[in-house]
Amino acid sequence: MLRRAFLGLAATALVTFGLTASSLAADKFITVQSTTSTQNSGLFEYMLPIFEKKTGIEVRVVAVGTGQAIKNATNGDGDVLFVHAKPAEEKFVASGQGVSRADVMYNDFIIVGPPSDPAGVDGSKDVVAALKKIAETRSIFVSRGDDSGTNKKEIALWKQTGIDPAAASGDWYRETGSGMGATLNVGTSMGGYILTDRATWISYGKKGDYKIAVEGDPQLFNQYGIILVNPEKHPNVKAKLGQQFIDWVLSSEGQKVIASYKVDGQQLFYPNAKGM
Repeated sequence: MLRRAFLGLAATALVTFGLTASSLAADKFITVQSTTSTQNSGLFEYMLPIFEKKTGIEVRVVAVGTGQAIKNATNGDGDVLFVHAKPAEEKFVASGQGVSRADVMYNDFIIVGPPSDPAGVDGSKDVVAALKKIAETRSIFVSRGDDSGTNKKEIALWKQTGIDPAAASGDWYRETGSGMGATLNVGTSMGGYILTDRATWISYGKKGDYKIAVEGDPQLFNQYGIILVNPEKHPNVKAKLGQQFIDWVLSSEGQKVIASYKVDGQQLFYPNAKGM
């Protein structure tokens, strides 16, 4: 009788331990609010398995426009924010929603266009002048229109031209409200000019006879940053696991992984974490 009772207790303990261990294992994941460019470029598909194998931490990515990613993180729907709109990121931290911000990597924006080049901007290194020509010639320009980091950059550049493209919405200025890949699909089918990050363009598989029309302007610099969502604001944040991911991304190992990611022999992102 006593032996049977002991075995029963032992079995119960093993089941309970098993459930607890299983629950802990199932809970070892973080949610990263990020941009479509890091996803569409294939960077996450390349780097996350390396991190997961090293740490056992699963990384679940929500890939949306930067503006939406920041809104999601502000609502506590994520542990880490990994985006590319530095002023908005700094505002996120200043408001207390993020713990701190760190530079991770950079590349640049470009304007791609059709071979006919109706605006005559091919080869330009002055993005503001190129946008003015696009507007003056009423050439089709396809915008993401989704409050993403790319869209924020585009709006800032249009402001420098003194032109309000929204006034021509539905005419020569078209807004997709979609991610970068979808916008490239729409833009190339319309024969329009498109502002895109270089990484997504290199990874894009339907270029056809499209080419880079505008590049090389310092204003097209594209910086990415990473932030831990503040657990004091959102107790559900997995701060320890999230910080472990951030530390790895900023480490020498993580930075080397980012630098080693290439498509067709071309490096897509350039790590620039401080001290690396």
